[in-house]
Amino acid sequence: MVEDARFEDGIEKPLRLKAQDGDDLVAISTVLQDAVLPVSEMQWQREEQRFGLLANRFRWEDADAAASSKRAVERVQAVVVFDSVVGVRSSGLDMKDKEQVISVLSMTFEPKEDGAGTVVLTLAGDGAIALDVECVEVTLADVTRPYVAPSGKVPSHPE
Repeated sequence: MVEDARFEDGIEKPLRLKAQDGDDLVAISTVLQDAVLPVSEMQWQREEQRFGLLANRFRWEDADAAASSKRAVERVQAVVVFDSVVGVRSSGLDMKDKEQVISVLSMTFEPKEDGAGTVVLTLAGDGAIALDVECVEVTLADVTRPYVAPSGKVPSHPE
């Protein structure tokens, strides 16, 4: 019998996720929420139609287990790669300031015709990065071991 993956199945393992449509992108957006990275850790390879970033993401999949066992909450570095990118735009951040640290709040897909559209990374502080794509092709892979979150706290957002 084949069962669906459960969120708790990923608690002690590195995540490897792939999105091929807007619905899939929701899963990556969820685990990438509150990820932080300097602008220097983003790169668009125009010729390869690829945009990538290396982010320090909060391990949401482990937060409840950490709280119940009274151990520290964790972050992990993850590579996120967007393929089939034909254009990149940003607002509310200075892409030339390589030391500027940004925080990802969410990712959404705004579809157009034939699977094309725009993936929008909404950032804290009213910033955004828009990736014009021929289709949704996004992968997320944890690339380091988890480490104690420097703040020691679960991220929160005022309502």
